[in-house]
Amino acid sequence: MPDQPLRIGTRKSVMALAQTDEVARLLRSANPGLDVEIIKFETRGDQDQTSKLLRHGGKGGAFVAEIRQAMRAGELQAAMHSLKDVPGNEETPGLVIAATLPRDAANDSLVLRPGLSLETFRASRGKGFKIGTNAVRRAAYLRRLFPEVTVIHYRGAADTRIAKLDRGDMQRLPDGGEVGPADALVMARSGLERIGMTSRIAYDFSVTEMLPSVGQGIVAVECVEKDWLTRGYLSGIEDTSSRLCAEAEREVLWVLNGHCNSPIAGHATISGNDMTLTAAVLDETGARFIEASRTAAADRPRELGRAVGLELLDKGAAEIIARNRPEEH
Repeated sequence: MPDQPLRIGTRKSVMALAQTDEVARLLRSANPGLDVEIIKFETRGDQDQTSKLLRHGGKGGAFVAEIRQAMRAGELQAAMHSLKDVPGNEETPGLVIAATLPRDAANDSLVLRPGLSLETFRASRGKGFKIGTNAVRRAAYLRRLFPEVTVIHYRGAADTRIAKLDRGDMQRLPDGGEVGPADALVMARSGLERIGMTSRIAYDFSVTEMLPSVGQGIVAVECVEKDWLTRGYLSGIEDTSSRLCAEAEREVLWVLNGHCNSPIAGHATISGNDMTLTAAVLDETGARFIEASRTAAADRPRELGRAVGLELLDKGAAEIIARNRPEEH
């Protein structure tokens, strides 16, 4: 065992800490006697709960960049990320995702404010109600599922968002205005499970109704590429199925060169020796929707991801992505 603890960097939110605690537990179990230390970071995305993530360079700049910088500087041996927050269209020289944990639930869920029933919300088709989300993908799907709903910008850690929903707080906007209060939120089921708030789920969207974000439900652990000691420890907690699905889904992002304002979705599943990958591209209004799905050998995930990505391009995905590309990125 090394003289120094294996230091893992993470955001300080309740959900991120729960995920990192699980990584630490698995590492200690796989490597008896290993000392693991969790280092908490308050990233730019955590400090700024108002702006759109675009201001910080998307999810990567908002939630990943500072932890990666500390890892490259030798202050950390590893970093925990929710894989959906890790950009898939960029190179990360010197770093490698050394472990992916078994996938949690990948779907999204609907959380309602106290006093609002699912029956009332459904009967209205969303008319007169406001749903909060910061994800352009979720917003696009919501506008398809509930054509008359108002989707509002809503930021914050999972527990913070629910607290604001329950209090009826207004959400501050980047331009200084306010919007809200929200009547409902759309959140990842896996996140609600991590923070012990599944009792707030009013409805689980199927992956057919609302295709998840690429990598949703997968915890990834990153380290320096040439840190073979840390890579050896992390190899003991690797989940092969999760890795294969992640590689297929993220290959779609690479092929599409999606940006932080792209409503891109993707989800892979494995059955026996086969993998099925479905991916979609939507415009922000939800009016235009392109989807592709293929099944191929599970042990060739990137080839499958490339084929699905190219099919989406053939169907016109590039035009949608370009139209939604922000001027400053």
